[in-house]
Amino acid sequence: MNPFPRSPPKLRYPKILFHQLLEEAADRDADAVALLFEEDRFTFGDLDRRSNALARSLRDHGVGPGTRVALYAKNRPEWVLSLFAISKLGASAVLLSSAWRAGELEHAFSLTGPRFIVVDADLLEFVLEASFEGEPIVLGEPVSAGIAFDDLAKTSSDTRLNLRFDPETTEVALPFSSGTTGLPKAVRHTHRSLVVAAHQWRIALSLGRRDCIQTYTPLAHILGVANVGAGIAAGARNRLFSAFDLETVLRSVERDRVTIGIAVAPVALAMSNHPTIEDFDLSSLRFFDWCATPIVSEVAKRFTRRTGIPWHTAYGCTEAPILTANPPDRPDRWRLDTAGVPGADVEMQIIDPETHESLPPGQPGEVIVRGPNLMQGYLPESANEEAFLPGRWYRTGDIGWVEPEGWLHITDRLKEMIKVSGFQVAPGEIEAVLLAHKDVVDCAVFGVADENRGHVPRAAVVLREGAAPEEEELLGVVSGRLARYKWPVAIDFVSEIPRTASGKALRRILSERAEA
Repeated sequence: MNPFPRSPPKLRYPKILFHQLLEEAADRDADAVALLFEEDRFTFGDLDRRSNALARSLRDHGVGPGTRVALYAKNRPEWVLSLFAISKLGASAVLLSSAWRAGELEHAFSLTGPRFIVVDADLLEFVLEASFEGEPIVLGEPVSAGIAFDDLAKTSSDTRLNLRFDPETTEVALPFSSGTTGLPKAVRHTHRSLVVAAHQWRIALSLGRRDCIQTYTPLAHILGVANVGAGIAAGARNRLFSAFDLETVLRSVERDRVTIGIAVAPVALAMSNHPTIEDFDLSSLRFFDWCATPIVSEVAKRFTRRTGIPWHTAYGCTEAPILTANPPDRPDRWRLDTAGVPGADVEMQIIDPETHESLPPGQPGEVIVRGPNLMQGYLPESANEEAFLPGRWYRTGDIGWVEPEGWLHITDRLKEMIKVSGFQVAPGEIEAVLLAHKDVVDCAVFGVADENRGHVPRAAVVLREGAAPEEEELLGVVSGRLARYKWPVAIDFVSEIPRTASGKALRRILSERAEA
């Protein structure tokens, strides 16, 4: 395979365990604020001491090297403490979305086999319904079953366990793939891959001790883990939210002097359409980063026109968290039409999805990657055969192309491309045209079966409150910009687009609804 047009820089990463990111930060500056949640403040020393005590309590209950402990809770400091305590024991954390219910939990439990689960009290019923065979550790009151989390974490300790494991091979976290095209797979990350990802994200955001970053995407998603790891590695503050609320997030920028905002597509749309966004003091922001979902240039530009805040773009996946970004040291070169250039130590190629041959710049194909931030593999293990090519090149399933200088353009998902009369249609291309319409606040394009053409595109659209454009008007916008075979056969006006926690549209659900 030919090398990628632009060779990324090579860096040396500390060969440490994931929890040692926190221990080193506590040793450097124990009294600096690390985490803000509601009205509470936690220093690096607080997080380290409390996770030390929690690790000892968990060890007394039988958690040790190789044990899997599930985390099933909304964003809260106890989630962060649990992750580091589990890491200190050589155990691994199974990261479950708080939006999941019994059926999804049963699937996750069958794949990973956790012995314990840290769970919000109001979510415990779904754990019991899923016939969890381990021990629940319950956050909040009342505790009707299992162990009360507060009983395990009521003290703090300066004494660390200092257990030693091989960072290259020891599993520390299992987030789940988004499952937009099927059942989610568990993604096995080692201490090494998450430490590298933390530093790569720190570098990509140019994150330092004076920064404050926001985290409202779920901690169970890889972006949440990366935000926590990067913030701690940089010695920065992290404002944590239990859930996303636009007004609360914008007020936090004012109050906490947030310097870096993180946005996925629905958040960017909401901000760009906010009726009084100009009334908020956003002057502390260096930029907003758009990640996890493809950028929509018109939405980004609308926000910048109204606020003066620029956008930084980045691209990654659960399996390899940080892959490309706009160069952090050259804001004069930042672009909205690309996901950026490969990050440090990221090897990337574009290949023909069927022949696996390398493709030259300008020609679209599947993006494949490898590097020290790459997962160890999937559960079930049967999924690994299809996921990797020889040389441990990981198949991202994303379709894209590169410029000669290495700038990456992501056009769509391989399994979400709509094949119309033999032509490949990218849903994202049609979505970008629809989102440019003043009355469209969200949309998703998906494929439906067609007797003559195989499949055809159809669109689900969320309108601005009070707006009522005719279907023909929106279809006319597309017909004036794109080739005929890309025109949606119909537009469904809906109240919301079903999405994953990271903001990816669940096109499969929309297709099933339309075909039903």
